[in-house]
Amino acid sequence: MDWWKDAKFGMFMHWGLYSQTAGYWDGHKAKGSEHFMIHEKISLKEYGKIANDFNPVNFDAEKWVLTAKNAGMKYIIITSKHHDGFAMFDSPSNSYNIKEKTPYAKDPMKELVDACHKHDMKFGFYYSLGRDWEDPDVPTDKPFKGGRSNLVDYPDEDIKVFHKYFERKLKPQVKELLTQYGKIDVIWFDTPQDITLEESQELKDLILSIQPHCIINSRISNNLGDYNVKEQKIAKDVEPKPWEACITMGKNWGYIEYDTIYKSSELLTRQLLEIVSKGGNLLLNNGPTAKGEITDLAQERLAEIGKWMEKNSEGIYGSSPWKIQKELPSSFIKTNAEKEQNDKNTMKDAVNDATSKKIFPEIRFTEKDGFVYAYVCSFNNKNISIQSLSSKSVANIKSIVQLDTKTIVKGKQTQTGLELKLPTYSKNEIPITGFKIEFE
Repeated sequence: MDWWKDAKFGMFMHWGLYSQTAGYWDGHKAKGSEHFMIHEKISLKEYGKIANDFNPVNFDAEKWVLTAKNAGMKYIIITSKHHDGFAMFDSPSNSYNIKEKTPYAKDPMKELVDACHKHDMKFGFYYSLGRDWEDPDVPTDKPFKGGRSNLVDYPDEDIKVFHKYFERKLKPQVKELLTQYGKIDVIWFDTPQDITLEESQELKDLILSIQPHCIINSRISNNLGDYNVKEQKIAKDVEPKPWEACITMGKNWGYIEYDTIYKSSELLTRQLLEIVSKGGNLLLNNGPTAKGEITDLAQERLAEIGKWMEKNSEGIYGSSPWKIQKELPSSFIKTNAEKEQNDKNTMKDAVNDATSKKIFPEIRFTEKDGFVYAYVCSFNNKNISIQSLSSKSVANIKSIVQLDTKTIVKGKQTQTGLELKLPTYSKNEIPITGFKIEFE
């Protein structure tokens, strides 16, 4: 887990047949986004026809990997098989896959894993564990009996036996993912549903027998995962077990043509800092198009974050939570000024997204190698007093370095706070400044 704990920032990619329809079905906006097969009650035969047109001719694995790496990300997790049951890899055990059913007729995962290995990026496969709408033996019970099942083709929930699917499809495909591509760093399961403790243990043993260093997320279920997952939310405080927040840039996981309002790069960077200050990792999602392209909006956000990370990430990678995670500046009073700042961020509540969209002045803290890092976020004034670094709260400060300029700055440590001058930001800069604090 050492590399994972130090990495802090990864890319999540939702890519599948649902990317081809881009949020539409039968001439209208589809219900359920990438889950529309169930919400629109589409048969497997009809849904499977989407594969006839799926041809990601613009897929460039190296470009994907470098886009993530240049954003400051350290690992990539991609959907090898989502809930629709369609494998985005060459699966000898099940012909419902990209190589067998699409005009593309290749395995894009091979190129993607190779590109990650080439550029020193860690790699993981997402696999939908307890939902599979191609298989006849996958019952579900959320939000009610059969609520996430393919009842069009397989209407009788009472005759479905999860273990049959477990043996017939799940285990063979997991073996393929772990044997066809070289080193795999993470298996990222989703929707465990009705898996038993015995099945979870068998699955974990299978994974580790093939790839002993592979990390497994908590959605293998039954408390057997290596780290916890929070979907579209951030932990309230520091948690004892390693954790990761998976969060969308826009409203959806998969590519939706009309999903054109993304969180700002400022908001996304703030969310990264909040998560890291609480000891977690951010797995930031984007949904590539059916042609195999990362959207312009996603590329724009990632480039802006990458530019900031290049200069300010020292207090992020390999860091730990400090004794204090957050401080609101004493000069900040919640008035209409906060509301005005909030309104500048045009991202409204997304589908099932419980993360805050508010932008207001705050300071986030981390620590590493005996230094404390203070990130002053979205602060409009030229001067700030950081109360948590007052002479009453911490030891005398020996030096302060501004991360983006690598220059030693003068600060005044008093009984009420550490007084610092802040830079002036240009229009295209993310208004967050990091300081490295050394104590005597």
